[in-house]
Amino acid sequence: MTGPAISPAMIPETDVLLVWKAILVPLWIGAFFVLERLRPAAVPPANGQPEASGFGEDRLGPWRRVGRNLLLWLFNVGLSPLIVLPVTAAASAYALDWRPAAWSGWGGLLLDLLLLDFLIYWWHRANHVVPFLWRFHEVHHLDRFLDTTSSLRFHFGEVLLSALARGGVVFLLGIPFTSVLVFEVLVLLSASFHHSNLRLPAGLERGLSRLVITPAIHWVHHHAVRCDTDSNYGTIFSFWDPLFGSRSPVARDLNMEIGVEGRAEEGVFGLLLKPFRPSA
Repeated sequence: MTGPAISPAMIPETDVLLVWKAILVPLWIGAFFVLERLRPAAVPPANGQPEASGFGEDRLGPWRRVGRNLLLWLFNVGLSPLIVLPVTAAASAYALDWRPAAWSGWGGLLLDLLLLDFLIYWWHRANHVVPFLWRFHEVHHLDRFLDTTSSLRFHFGEVLLSALARGGVVFLLGIPFTSVLVFEVLVLLSASFHHSNLRLPAGLERGLSRLVITPAIHWVHHHAVRCDTDSNYGTIFSFWDPLFGSRSPVARDLNMEIGVEGRAEEGVFGLLLKPFRPSA
């Protein structure tokens, strides 16, 4: 077992990574938020009008929806320094010390990133298969339209459960805290990209989709048809779904309904309470 130091601030590389995360991630998300409004792939429902083009009956308007997503995100902002980072740092500090010396340096970091993305693929898949986990993850899927803010919309219960699951993996596999931080930054960048409503040139999207998850791939994952919702689980790399038979054969249609089949969107407090209410 490694030493007892569990504070990420005690690791110089961690300080640098946290600074870069605090700068890079907001700039990236902000850039996509602007670009997807300048060059949208799909047109969101008009403010105050029920849409008739397949996006669902959300009468609150697009800006109300954005505000709802940001409020859900604010509930999770405080969890990162208070719970998520300490849990991950502690798991790394007390991790089982079995990693071979060859599993280090840049090669070790790349292997860590590949392994963590493989594991988050299965964690995401479990969130759709295990009813208890789905109760929390469903809050993310109830969004009736997709844009960059959808990547920020998660129930705090899912964030906590994910932190505990990730902490267990870090502890068992001895993954360095710096690798986890780099992966977390890549996940945030990837999620804001593939949830975005940015219209990409078809050739560029096709090329990118051979390696990473693109908006066209992830749009189908949010289709309000359960067989599509339960597919396309990848987060960063796009090859896990074809490899494990979970890629949907359906191509993105910008008029396909987004959300959860048979479920309606709710307000912020309804969404926060939803996992704790009896299932319908």
